[in-house]
Amino acid sequence: MEDKLQTTEQPKKDGGSSAMKQFMLSLLATTISIALTFGTSAIIENNKKKSEKREIVMMVMYDLYTSLKMVQQADSNLFEFFKLQRDIAEDTTLFEQRKYNFVRLIPKMEYTNTTEKIFSSSIETINTVGNVLFTENVAEFYYNRNLYKQTVCDSVYALCFKKDINIMQNLKDALQVDLIIYNYMSQGIYSEMKNRYEECKLLMNVTDKEIEVYRKKKQLIEKNMTDSLLQNDSRMEELMQMGEEIEEGMKKHHLL
Repeated sequence: MEDKLQTTEQPKKDGGSSAMKQFMLSLLATTISIALTFGTSAIIENNKKKSEKREIVMMVMYDLYTSLKMVQQADSNLFEFFKLQRDIAEDTTLFEQRKYNFVRLIPKMEYTNTTEKIFSSSIETINTVGNVLFTENVAEFYYNRNLYKQTVCDSVYALCFKKDINIMQNLKDALQVDLIIYNYMSQGIYSEMKNRYEECKLLMNVTDKEIEVYRKKKQLIEKNMTDSLLQNDSRMEELMQMGEEIEEGMKKHHLL
């Protein structure tokens, strides 16, 4: 009798154990599935943020790079302007031959502040970058860029084209333009901008090679945009020509 009872109860015990194992396996599978789902989403989101951060950083670094090149060129022009004054002062017969070089050597800064506005006015952009020192250096760089344009480029231009001053026609006017202080200011601001630029590279681990790759990519985009605009211009010219031909045809057939 006892043997029968044991025989009868044994399957129930095994069945319960099997059901529990199945439940645990199912629970484990569900847990793993949830973990994988959320883990994958987190990885994707993290990679997306890293990609966005890098794109913003490269956009800003390229803007700093091009701005620094402009300042470097302006600083070089300013020095060459001063050298030209010295050469003509030593030999005034050079004035007629080289006087138009003065206009070419007036320092200029031609840039758009689109990237500056995007970076400076958006808290979300600054938070995405997530580096306070980088943000401070970029802000200081842009401040110096604007300072250079106003205190060097704009001031020298105003000095060269003051009322009753004609550096291209009057030898005395050309030689009396005093650029010593502006050369000092140019060197000082340029040096500060260059230091900020180099520090930004270090802070965000950006190499010259990466900037060069980004520059080529931007040039390609700009070239494609230019080609597209040229195509639009060509189409517009064709449309205008066709419009004129239609008008001529209507006149010919007395329809106007």
